[in-house]
Amino acid sequence: MTARSFGLRLTVFPRSLACLLAASLAACGSTPPSAPPAAPDTTATTTPIKIGVALGGGAAKGFAHIGVIKMLEANGFAPAVVAGTSAGSVVGAMYASGMNAFELQEKAVALDEAKIRDLQLSSGGLVLGQKLEDYVNEQVRRKPLEQLAKPFVAVATRLEDGERTVFARGNTGQAVRASSSVPGVFQPVTIGKYHFVDGGIVSPVPVDAARQLGADVVVAVDISNKARGQTPSHLLGALNQSIAIMGQKLGQAELARADIIIRPQVLDMGAADFSQRASAIVEGEKAALAVMPQLRERVAKLQAERAQAVRQAQQKAAQAEHKACLENRSRLQKLADTVGLEDACDRP
Repeated sequence: MTARSFGLRLTVFPRSLACLLAASLAACGSTPPSAPPAAPDTTATTTPIKIGVALGGGAAKGFAHIGVIKMLEANGFAPAVVAGTSAGSVVGAMYASGMNAFELQEKAVALDEAKIRDLQLSSGGLVLGQKLEDYVNEQVRRKPLEQLAKPFVAVATRLEDGERTVFARGNTGQAVRASSSVPGVFQPVTIGKYHFVDGGIVSPVPVDAARQLGADVVVAVDISNKARGQTPSHLLGALNQSIAIMGQKLGQAELARADIIIRPQVLDMGAADFSQRASAIVEGEKAALAVMPQLRERVAKLQAERAQAVRQAQQKAAQAEHKACLENRSRLQKLADTVGLEDACDRP
């Protein structure tokens, strides 16, 4: 054998081996590795940010909530979940029933105070509250809380022990009535074996309730009275201020857990002054517009965090899939990968 022929054989041998491997792979049908375990289901887009509103108590000042909702909708931040206390529960229930902000405004303008106030001399309070219950049920088409178009809860105070009670099921009008029953003005509402009064005593602005409904961003609307060194001129004003003082410290702690706080300038409006409803709505609009940059920033930040989490999850899933593929290759495929004939597993 000449040196030339020996060198030729050395040159040809790797090619022969390669051809042999290729032929073997073809004969075996280039069987792919067994399927790796299913990767976590991740989507290319993030889920929408869920906005929740916590509508606080404040009697006739509650019309300001309508202005806030109006501006949230106009700027693309329509609330997905709603929690309400006292006056906030009235507006909240109607909004959650499917009305938009303009429909709420029409209802507010057309509202006759006599429709929601039934005076009855009693040791428990001057107002029975049945008219308010009936009015709310009429507006929500007699749907119970769990069947409203948007998730909604009304917060009340259990009279027997002061327990914060969140109504999420049952008679909508009755829950709103319980949440709005200012002690000394409205008679306590009997539900089951307990009696309930105004939710503002324990949760003036129900931030925690909105969060529990699944809100990613909670917008709190605070219209509560503040003790400002002035003596109220009438009974309802005195009672409202007393409730505000009782819940002030507790309310501050809960408000601190909100993402955005809106404070319409309605402190000088009377708690029973329905004649200023239009002004209250405008103040709600102005206060909501003022926080829009802050709300946009908060939502954008949360969206960026979610997008980053999705990308990381997808990368982790791809790496796991690649590793499983490598571990499940056949011996022949591993040999083919070694000589560069086939890459059975795409790199992430």
